[in-house]
Amino acid sequence: MTTFDDPVLQAMAMRRSLAKVGPGAPTDDDLRDLLAAVTPVADHKALRPWRLITLRGDDRARLGDALDAAGGVEREPGDRNGKPFRADLLIAVVASPKPHPAVPVWEQQATAAGAAHLLELALWRAGWGVMWRTGLLVNSPEVRALHGLADDELLMGWLYVGSIGPDLRARIDEAPRKPLDPEPFLGALPR
Repeated sequence: MTTFDDPVLQAMAMRRSLAKVGPGAPTDDDLRDLLAAVTPVADHKALRPWRLITLRGDDRARLGDALDAAGGVEREPGDRNGKPFRADLLIAVVASPKPHPAVPVWEQQATAAGAAHLLELALWRAGWGVMWRTGLLVNSPEVRALHGLADDELLMGWLYVGSIGPDLRARIDEAPRKPLDPEPFLGALPR
């Protein structure tokens, strides 16, 4: 494992997607503070072509219902789709393109993805576990309607955010990822 003297680079190198997070989540005020870390995302013409929607409490049940409707799933009375309950907080990441002759939609969607990843890193650095989840139904009509998306918007998934227990944190710290071999990813123009 490569280690860095810089604490930000070290936090980036240690970041993990956590399929299971514990109870608790940052408050909306915490999120507002962390969004300052997102502002440097590469953003041609500074369009800020993204927005975030927080889902907590009963909103997660509503998401489960929308996912079930989109997938044609019928449940027994009292049964619910448990997927949205994997974390106390879900943050929907929405690419929200702005009309601009010099910035194509795909570039604005890339900016939205960059903003989401910077938010993931900021949450991780603040001590929260995060998993970015998508799925085949993410932009189904039922799910889009629940989130109030405009026709030109794209739901890029949800950041599932929760606590990291001390045992899991210790295992992460003790078993860092194998470093990436940069050779297959770094090259030059062909001659």
